[in-house]
Amino acid sequence: MWIAPERRSLSRWAVPGLVLGAGVVVGVVLAADGRSGTALVALAALIGYSAYLAYRRNEPALPLSEGFGSGHRARAHLRAAAMTGDVLTVAVVGALVVQALRGADITVYAWLAALAGATYLLSALAGGRGL
Repeated sequence: MWIAPERRSLSRWAVPGLVLGAGVVVGVVLAADGRSGTALVALAALIGYSAYLAYRRNEPALPLSEGFGSGHRARAHLRAAAMTGDVLTVAVVGALVVQALRGADITVYAWLAALAGATYLLSALAGGRGL
């Protein structure tokens, strides 16, 4: 029996690709300004965020666990927690890039971005999803 191939849309990769492209541009701009260390940190943060977006592009609905209870309230709580994490991640990575382009110290934002990435990675591995 012939099964139609799964449709692979290029639009799924648009946002991760855009973030990766922005990372390259920011890295080049900072390196051209003589701030190669800052360029590498900003590029690494944007590559990590792009990888996060690419990893989640096919994510199904969030699974429910006993920690959130059951029913409508559990789904609402889980969505709210996920959205909070997403917004905070965007804010930290965005602040890192803005501070890097301004020439300010990015150490705090770099550590926060690394903490967010490590936390997500460990949570994904511990949650049984694997990579």
